[in-house]
Amino acid sequence: MLTDLNGTLEDAYGVRATELVRIQAGTNTVNYRVVDADGRRWFAKLYRGDPQRELAAIELSEFARRGGVPTAAVRRTRAGGLIDERTPMSLWEYVDGETAEGRISGTRWSAVGAVLGRLHRRLAEHPAAAPTRRPAVQVRDIRRAGQSFARVIEGYAGRPWLSPFEHWAWEAAKERRALLDRAGAILAELPELTMQIVHGDLASPNLMLRDGEVAAVIDFQPPGPRFTAWEVARIGCDPRTVVLGDGWIDGLAELLLAYRDEYPAAREDDLLAVVATGCAYTLASTYPLAEPLDDPAAVTPSLELYARARHDAALVMLRCLPEVHESIGFRLRS
Repeated sequence: MLTDLNGTLEDAYGVRATELVRIQAGTNTVNYRVVDADGRRWFAKLYRGDPQRELAAIELSEFARRGGVPTAAVRRTRAGGLIDERTPMSLWEYVDGETAEGRISGTRWSAVGAVLGRLHRRLAEHPAAAPTRRPAVQVRDIRRAGQSFARVIEGYAGRPWLSPFEHWAWEAAKERRALLDRAGAILAELPELTMQIVHGDLASPNLMLRDGEVAAVIDFQPPGPRFTAWEVARIGCDPRTVVLGDGWIDGLAELLLAYRDEYPAAREDDLLAVVATGCAYTLASTYPLAEPLDDPAAVTPSLELYARARHDAALVMLRCLPEVHESIGFRLRS
């Protein structure tokens, strides 16, 4: 593979690689850090999925970049394409920094909020779909969630032996299924919320931080409308941050204030619904509790830690939801 990649880099991109290092990240891509003959660093993504979907995602990243959002810059092929379709692969500038996984604190809250607001303001202009309002119960189909949990619980029950993590996931799935009615009630009590084109997978691994700033938003999904409150919750209620202590509550308020400064058209209803949306969505999600059944190869020590953090964070948000709603409402209106 390395020989083929070397040839593609030189033929398609005019890049002569002197160093190729596999990066263990990504599920639909095989990733490499590339150093060329001039000492410049690049990030190569070799695709396993549909190249046309990947092309649409890159185009969305470029759309955001032209609107002033910090994203990694894609290098075009010698023929002018965003993807070399023969391999298929794309080549990006290498972004120095660290992911936002459990690392949002201090001034980073405002920095993340400002970039997220700028991102949503820009993507609201995307021609694929105009912003609209939809009932909040569409954030998560609670009936289908119940079916998913039943499948997971029955799948574990049918196994003759469970690993310690599988046994924990089984018990967590039963606990979360018992809370689905509460998740549905949380969504039913919310007003209509805004849907628009968003990043689509703005979890903390896809937000690169450097010092106190956002270095880049990476790994966009193809353009599709989702709830803005849901996407803000992906970052503002990141499980690995929530489980560190109550500091995330004030931090989230700072994020939302900075978000609103960058995106003045954002509705207060959407901002106030962020924690409720994140809580209900997470409670009703079987990921990654189902991974030992659905994709055993994906179960790593890191994923196990994330599963526990995500479960604990959902329960924390559920427990303090009234307090957080009041606190954030006060900050937004003062």
